[in-house]
Amino acid sequence: MIAFVPTAVFFLWFCWGVRQDRRQFRNAVLLGLTVLSLSFALLTQVDRLPGSLAVLVYSLVFLVPALAVVVLGGFLVGNGLTMLRKEGRSPGNLLSGLAGLAIFAVLALVVTADYVDSSRAYQSFIVAVVLVTGYVAFLFLCFLAYAFLYGRIRVRGDVDFVVVLGSGLLGGERVPPLLASRLRAGLRIQRQQIERGADAPVLLVSGGQGPDEKLPEAEAMGRWLVAEGADPALVREESRSRTTTENLRFSRRLMEEADARYVCVVVTNNFHAFRAAMTARREGVRGQVIGSPTAAYFWPSATIREFVAVFWENRVVNAVLCTLLVALAVVVGMRW
Repeated sequence: MIAFVPTAVFFLWFCWGVRQDRRQFRNAVLLGLTVLSLSFALLTQVDRLPGSLAVLVYSLVFLVPALAVVVLGGFLVGNGLTMLRKEGRSPGNLLSGLAGLAIFAVLALVVTADYVDSSRAYQSFIVAVVLVTGYVAFLFLCFLAYAFLYGRIRVRGDVDFVVVLGSGLLGGERVPPLLASRLRAGLRIQRQQIERGADAPVLLVSGGQGPDEKLPEAEAMGRWLVAEGADPALVREESRSRTTTENLRFSRRLMEEADARYVCVVVTNNFHAFRAAMTARREGVRGQVIGSPTAAYFWPSATIREFVAVFWENRVVNAVLCTLLVALAVVVGMRW
């Protein structure tokens, strides 16, 4: 049973990390390492299992992931076409389709490697592509799984503020459906707090005025909330911010000015919740982040965009590790 010791260590470390602060990307990586080490541990025990169970283990470790990769590639390509049809040809809308094509490109590269070129240099290149792709895919799956778990968080206890992050306006002045989803979630949390007998939290809407907008996002958001029945005395606007980091930084200052011991809930869309939570932790905001619903077809591209942003935020570490993987590929390829 010693093979399961690493799994137990990673799992306990993961639980400790979640207990300390749910908003760390390290928790996502530890969750992935727990699953990965469990897979290796199961493989070491296959020869002790009955035939049917051995087949099941091999299927779970090898066959299911292989089929999942092909299915995922097809799904992403299909989603990319849907995004182009419904949202237009902006770079962000191309992400899911490009990711799907990249999956098939790597698969084709690996399958045809022996038929194209058998030189050591080319083999090193193939190994490098596989290792770097595997590393990025592992981080993405960690991000995806933990973001899903983080999205299951519910508001518990009393909160003083409900911070709603802005996301742009339609026609420079109207609240779009994506932002309306956040505002409805914020209003619902406020009403739930009142229903449970707590003091009504302040709805703090956060968003500045972009170059193509006729008014600050926060002002449009505040108007929307009041029109939906919110008490104007319980709506406050933060109208200077241009980014998520500034949303949280400037909102934190306003909350600290009102109550140095405040507790808040931050509301954004579900695809953005985990990255916003990591930003909130970095900015010293005392509160978890709640995600509101997003159109199903929009979610894959938006999630990939969030992962790319997280990957870039940790670019130094990722660059070092990718360089080491490429160096390893060169060594392996030269000894092939």
